[in-house]
Amino acid sequence: MVDGGVLEPVQVYFDDLDAMGLLHNSRYALLVERAIGAYWNRLGWSADPARSAFKDVFLAVREFKVTYNVPVAGAGELLVHFWIERLGRTSGVYGFRVVSGDRAVVHAEGYRVNVNLDPATFRPAPFSDELRTAAEPLLLPAAASLSGT
Repeated sequence: MVDGGVLEPVQVYFDDLDAMGLLHNSRYALLVERAIGAYWNRLGWSADPARSAFKDVFLAVREFKVTYNVPVAGAGELLVHFWIERLGRTSGVYGFRVVSGDRAVVHAEGYRVNVNLDPATFRPAPFSDELRTAAEPLLLPAAASLSGT
């Protein structure tokens, strides 16, 4: 198990399942998105720049990798464990695991790369100091030294 990060509960609904009653492969990414979004929304992030506590509101996913380990059968609650492996000048890498409610089974794991975009040009832009400060609890100890790069 990776030390650090956040465990966020997520719900699997009936319509997330495939014809075999298993969580559809595309829904794992959705669960990760929901978990990370819920965390940042509690801190005041919003996609609406007028309402957001952060200047960084145009964040694009550049890469998303999922490795499927054990299928999720049926609807119910899972946990998404996520952390920041690296926070560079304009991009960050989240690591994640989708785990059972008791944390005994790792259903899937992977990473997601986000790029902060300038809203006027859609080109990479540096993360704000406010976002960097808010992201500190998500940084793994080894990654904390990279946060200024």
